[in-house]
Amino acid sequence: MRTLVPAETLVYLETNDLAAALQPIVDAKPFMEVAKSKPDFSALKGVQLAVAVTGFETSEEKLTDEHSIGRVQPRFVAVAETHAWNYQAVAFAEKKLGSFVANIYDSEPTLEKTDKNGGKYFTWTARDGRKAYALVIDSIIYFGNDETSIDKCLAVKRGETDSILKTGKIPVASPEVLASGYVSTDGIAQIANLVGLKFASEAADESEIQSAIAGILPRLIRGTVTDVSWTMTRGERGIEDNYAIRMPAEIANVFSETIVFGHGNDEVLNQLPADSTKITVYHIEQPNVAWDSLLMTARKVTDPVAGKVIAEFSKMFFESYGIRTPSTFLGSVGYTIVTTRLGDDDDQVAVIATVDGKGGVEASFLETLIPDKKPFGSANLERWSDLENDMAAVFVGQWVIVGDSQSVTKCNEEKPDGGFLATPYGKAFNATKATVKTFGRDSTTAPLLVLTLAREGHSDTKAVSTYITETRFTKTGIDRRTISDFGLIGSIIAQLRGEGD
Repeated sequence: MRTLVPAETLVYLETNDLAAALQPIVDAKPFMEVAKSKPDFSALKGVQLAVAVTGFETSEEKLTDEHSIGRVQPRFVAVAETHAWNYQAVAFAEKKLGSFVANIYDSEPTLEKTDKNGGKYFTWTARDGRKAYALVIDSIIYFGNDETSIDKCLAVKRGETDSILKTGKIPVASPEVLASGYVSTDGIAQIANLVGLKFASEAADESEIQSAIAGILPRLIRGTVTDVSWTMTRGERGIEDNYAIRMPAEIANVFSETIVFGHGNDEVLNQLPADSTKITVYHIEQPNVAWDSLLMTARKVTDPVAGKVIAEFSKMFFESYGIRTPSTFLGSVGYTIVTTRLGDDDDQVAVIATVDGKGGVEASFLETLIPDKKPFGSANLERWSDLENDMAAVFVGQWVIVGDSQSVTKCNEEKPDGGFLATPYGKAFNATKATVKTFGRDSTTAPLLVLTLAREGHSDTKAVSTYITETRFTKTGIDRRTISDFGLIGSIIAQLRGEGD
């Protein structure tokens, strides 16, 4: 399949058996809890698929006179080797792809069929003007939302341009890999620009802040990431997505020497409520050294002025947890640091850490966070409060809990049935050993997948999917593994449905 897409492809995905890659998604428990029936992928068995993103198209949709939302649509082509007779491939394109387009566009599109480029050419047009295209030549189907992307693949077929295989950048996948992918250096650059625009639009209303983020963040990403490889396998606990994020050698060496695994204490998970929405545990030998290396790298790949801006913005992240000076806090705590979100609201957050220097921890708090005059609770704990910003901090034995007051209280409440660590999810999470590990819950992906893949679900049934992510720093960059119910492919399919693109 790598011989069929152009070398300048920005993002590349492939599978040698489309049915095998999709089956774990619909076998997942959250999917079966919502779907009325499981889709049959027998028609896709043995179908080889390559997806190439050749560019990105941005647009702006005006919501009101004062507010608008930016939309990003990748220009892509999917090349499928069906290993079928031509008439079967033509029928598949017309019926199955036509049904898929109608489902994604939420309307029955008009269809135009012509003979073109030595095959059957299909053009679907939705009511709002969006288009999708397909070309069937022999047993191969080219499908996409951009005609020029299909033309680029045909140029490869004619030998006029090189294929992505000739770049030598795509790793060879082992037999157990169900799907794999690659993001090129140029792809990283374009995605970095999009990430900058997204974070800028969400960060603040001030144009100066938005401009700073949109200008600095892409430079930071481009300077620290060269390319990304991905593989998908099926494991005992769900879908395993493995990412190899490669970095320039000097940066990878700095991170691997400063962001070092520390043997911390996961008993802190007993402090967290069983229904915690998102938990990240940092086991880092010297948290303040790791933090300084991140800021130093940011200054190196941008410039001194941008480095200072990044340092100031990073403080805003810590302020949401009630911390004013990150370096002081990180220099006063031990190996284990936990951040948690306890609900769907991003403001319901807290950080828990082992205390090495109580005075330093106290000095790192926001100036408005001051000690209470009376002890807190039946255990007579020392509590600090910030009534103005609804923040709090509590010292519990060797731990400090600081964040929004509601979250701090929930973390400190008695848990007769045990906290998060006592749940099956907590036990699996506790068994994971990594420098950084994250557990999360997701209630939106399963319904979107059912709408796309099964068409009909139980509207009154809610299904929550979960994921665990492990992150390690190496001499070549970052190794990241995610174990989840739906995996990367599932999230991509859900986003297609959710955004209607």
